Amino acid sequence: MIKWLARPADYLSVWQEMQAYTNLRGADTPDEIWLCEHAPVYTLGQAGLPQHVLNPGDIPIVRCDRGGQVTYHGPGQVMAYALFDLRRADMYVKEYVNLLEGAVIDTLTQMGVANACRKPGAPGVYVPDPDGGELAKIAALGIKIRNGRAYHGVSLNVSMDLTPFLGINPCGYQGLRTVDMASCGARRAPTEAGDALGRNLEQAWRRARNKT
Repeated sequence: MIKWLARPADYLSVWQEMQAYTNLRGADTPDEIWLCEHAPVYTLGQAGLPQHVLNPGDIPIVRCDRGGQVTYHGPGQVMAYALFDLRRADMYVKEYVNLLEGAVIDTLTQMGVANACRKPGAPGVYVPDPDGGELAKIAALGIKIRNGRAYHGVSLNVSMDLTPFLGINPCGYQGLRTVDMASCGARRAPTEAGDALGRNLEQAWRRARNKT
């Protein structure tokens, strides 16, 4: 159910593979979780506003079909793509978003990052800013549902160069502070954090399916 893609993974290629997997699914096609680190890229959601891209520099921009605004993917960040059949699990989108966020929060707690939480009206996972001030974003969420089947997923900042986030309004929020696990005092390899996130996603999904 869980597999790592070659690293660094080309975003456009992985996106196309997710679409193909989803389009070809049948009633018995297994659900999968794909883990990867991407080469540097900005991605703009289906309804994303270009004005949230402030200074991309040499980093490519890809407009894709997930929800949400603009975000950054790059080395040191784990991307978990959840290819789940929501219709088969009789799950609504709101429940699914809650499941993804919960798996990230569980992972952060296990990795030694305290007080990870949700923020009303702003999908993703947040932590207290280690430099003080408001909550800072540590995980971004963007999904697409086609014929009841989900793809895209969630990104978790593990140990990365956070500078590219300054070139955008992350997730469409001007001045939103973005942090990673390392800046919160939890220094882990991306593979270790990714393995934990994959396990937590799988366990949460199995629990949800067993309720149907």
